[in-house]
Order: sequence, then C-alpha cells, then structure tokens
Amino acid sequence: MYFITQIPLSNSVDSILVIVERFSIMAVFIPTMSSITSLDLAHLFIKNIFSKNGLPSSLVSDRGLLFVSSLWTNLSRQLKIPRALSTSYHPETDGQTERVNRILEHYLWMYVSYHQHVWNTWLSLAEFSYNNSEHSSTKQSPFFTVYGRDPQFEPVHINQDTPYGKFSKKIQSVQQHFKRELRVAIKQFKRYADKRRAIPPDFDAGDMVWLSSKNIKSTRTTKKLSERFLFLFPILMKVITHAYHLKLPSQWKSIHTVFHISLLEPVKTLTIPKRHQEPPPPIIIEEEEV
Repeated sequence: MYFITQIPLSNSVDSILVIVERFSIMAVFIPTMSSITSLDLAHLFIKNIFSKNGLPSSLVSDRGLLFVSSLWTNLSRQLKIPRALSTSYHPETDGQTERVNRILEHYLWMYVSYHQHVWNTWLSLAEFSYNNSEHSSTKQSPFFTVYGRDPQFEPVHINQDTPYGKFSKKIQSVQQHFKRELRVAIKQFKRYADKRRAIPPDFDAGDMVWLSSKNIKSTRTTKKLSERFLFLFPILMKVITHAYHLKLPSQWKSIHTVFHISLLEPVKTLTIPKRHQEPPPPIIIEEEEV
C-alpha cells in the first residue's frame, strides 16, 4: 500500500491511496487528502478493505510517516497483522508486486494528467478497468481470480437520446479510454523497468525538459502544434520515481505542475548558439483560454 500524491485537487481530495492484493493482483484506489492523519488512514483501511475482505495476512508499505506512526504500528500489532516496510520507494522483494505497483503508478499518473481537476469523478471506473483487464502473470483478470468470472460491463440497450442513454455512452467511452491508457502504462513499464535494456531518464532540479503537448490544446495555428513535444521548461524537483514538478508560466494557472515521466523528454544540445525558445502559446483547458 502506498500513496500517489501532489496531484490536482479534485472534489476536495488531492491524493490516492493504492492497495494491491498480492495473490489476485486486485487493486483498490481510494481518494483522500495528503493531510490525513494515521487515524484517518485506519478508518480508510477499515471502510475500504476490512469491511469487504477481512484482515490481511500481511501488509507491505513504504516508510511514509503514516505507515511508521505509533497508532498504525500499534493497530497492526493488536490486529496481529505482520508488516513489512520497504527501504526505499516500492522496492518490494516480491518482484511481481513491484511490477504491479510500477504499472499502477504509470497508469494513475497518466490518468490524472489527462483528467486533471476531474480525476476523482472517474477514479472508480479507472479501478474497474484495471481489475477487469488480463494480467500477464495470471493470464486472467483480478476479477476472475477473485470471483471466478469477469463482471458484465456491456449495458443493456438504452435509447441514446435519453439522459440515461447519454450517460451510458459516456461510461463506455471513458472505459475504452482507460483500457488504452492501461495498455500504454504496461508498455511504458516494459520500456523502463528492465535496467539492463533501458534506463529511464533521471532528471535533476534545474534540468530543462520538453513537455508533451498530448494533453494541451493550443490556439496558435502553426505546424509546430502537430509535434509531440512542444514546450521547454525547467524542473523544480522530483516528486516520485516517475513524476516531476515543472516550473510553468504564470498564465498557465489551470495546469497542474506535476507531470508523469512519459510526458517529458530530455533536452539535447542545441546546435544553434544563443537560440531562444518562443514564449508558450495560449492554451485551452475545458474550453477556457489561459
């Protein structure tokens, strides 16, 4: 279990608590606040895990302050739940668990980057999409491993002109999007995970990187808009293994400043001395120019 933090505020939450069951690889995505206490964490665990599955045989987490707090430690001891604390970010000795966590990390960051301030609205469907997808190690979905069947998703035929029909169509569209994002996340993991074949870029504060234009709509009518990486910005800090905090222009107020590594590219040496980048163009977020 671990937290995805420093993401845009959405419906009064700014973090995701991720809990993965090691046997089935089933995941639970719990929206929460980065300011929660160890008591809040205990309540989230009881509400989302214990009430549905009972007590786990063991827990693996990172060394975040909440997981090493006296309250959480004493609670685990009283419930007789063995705990294992990793020595750094997600380095579980169980390679399969680490692989799943890395894929989920990619998946959730790409998901948040796309949905920005409305990510909490569709988080449950993102969880469903992951748990309803075939896992490479089990050759079946987490749902099938746990329940012996895959859940029905295709809704009954509804008149598309009714509010219910439009909502049903929207859910199907979002579900298809999540399926695509999960496939991309798995490909990203395969690209970066095996250090013997490929090492992910490791940026430092002050480094300049190209930011992908994938989720940014520009009003500038130029051929450059068809390019994948359009904007050049400095890095302020590394947030987690696969996410960085960028320094964006002040006029980009509605854009969250933390980006997944898949949206960044290192800057190669410029061949033209003293060449300056043009100021970033206006952008449209939810039909509003900023």
